[in-house]
Amino acid sequence: MWSQRSVVDYSLQRKATLRALYGGHATVMEDVCDADPYLLRAAKFHGEQTDRDCPVCRKERLTHVTYVFGDELGQYSGRIRQTPELEAMAREHGEFRVYVVEVCQSCGWNHLTTSYVLGDGTPRRPPRRQRTVEDEYS
Repeated sequence: MWSQRSVVDYSLQRKATLRALYGGHATVMEDVCDADPYLLRAAKFHGEQTDRDCPVCRKERLTHVTYVFGDELGQYSGRIRQTPELEAMAREHGEFRVYVVEVCQSCGWNHLTTSYVLGDGTPRRPPRRQRTVEDEYS
């Protein structure tokens, strides 16, 4: 991605977690396979399938769920986005942070894989709040 910066890769932390699980170091399956039901639902309906097997159960392929956060996103901060959408968002907003979480829908394994900043660097004001369907029922 052309504007990707401040990349943080969490693969060493992931490796340490798996080593603690398989090495018998006070980590049990319930400690690492504890995905929130909302995260599992997000993975099922909005996630992007990968070609990597789950490192814990090895039954299913991992799914990536990509969240975007930023002041310039306004009410859309904290939403899930598909990878192809990020390019257009990077051109439209000055700066926002992207978090990619890998999830196994079978055993509940979940781990933050990467985070990075996107945007063209030009600060903008957040968009005005627009009425949504949720506002109608609250």
